[in-house]
Amino acid sequence: MDNDVLVRAEGLAKSYRRRTVEVHALREASLTVRCGEFVAVTGPSGSGKSTLMHLLACLERPTSGAYSFRGQDVQALPDGRLAVIRNRFIALVFQAYNLLPGLRAWQNVALPLVYAGVSTRERKRRATEALQKIGLAHRVDHYPFELSGGEEQRVAIARALVTNPALLLADEPTGNLDTTAQEEFMGTVAALRQAGTTIIMVTHNPDLAARADRQLCILDGVLREAG
Repeated sequence: MDNDVLVRAEGLAKSYRRRTVEVHALREASLTVRCGEFVAVTGPSGSGKSTLMHLLACLERPTSGAYSFRGQDVQALPDGRLAVIRNRFIALVFQAYNLLPGLRAWQNVALPLVYAGVSTRERKRRATEALQKIGLAHRVDHYPFELSGGEEQRVAIARALVTNPALLLADEPTGNLDTTAQEEFMGTVAALRQAGTTIIMVTHNPDLAARADRQLCILDGVLREAG
């Protein structure tokens, strides 16, 4: 096993049955992502990008193909073990921030630690530290309605990172952001790359994709190296 490889997928496919019709959401996806790498995935709407992300996040099982994470064949694992892998090693950031409006920034960030049984005092310490790392030390006690769109997205990123995941999956994370907020987000990505976080990002924005170490493209459910 190559210890430097975090994600390895070979021929991943996912199909759904809708009444009498079989829908092929993803036909063939093979990729290898090394620790600390930043990979961008592009493609038109409905091409299978989000399905790929769900498979890599262990939220769904592939219909066929092989997927190993940290050297472990994950699709053969029971649901309980998959949940442990998701909670400990994988984090997701979506286009919708999904912040709870009645909670302060640090409380939103600390939510994954609540489910992990971490004490209140330690939750606040770790959540505050995560917000400081992405430049929001001055927004720790603010509610979502007091934040800009870019700041809300960064809170969502801090929430994803508070468990120190090995892999960050970002599905169209800048879709609701203006140009300034997009640049803020990419600045955060650059800092995460320096810290060694592995990132796979789905985006429609070719300028943002060009900043990745590699670009992949999905077309009609088939994943290929861009170009």
